[in-house]
Amino acid sequence: MDITQEEFGEKFQETVDTLILAMAEHEEVNMEKFYSMACVLENLAFFSPVIYGAITKAKSKEI
Repeated sequence: MDITQEEFGEKFQETVDTLILAMAEHEEVNMEKFYSMACVLENLAFFSPVIYGAITKAKSKEI
């Protein structure tokens, strides 16, 4: 099943949001580290088109 870049971006952002929410709700998470991790995750979501391109390129080399 192939996925478009737009679908990948939406699912990636949804996953990032879910991870951030889970971290925010967990009582053992250090808040100082939480903010740094949230920034890293949001930056990854911003670069989802690049990640999608790398995955599809690697996938096409396998075939």
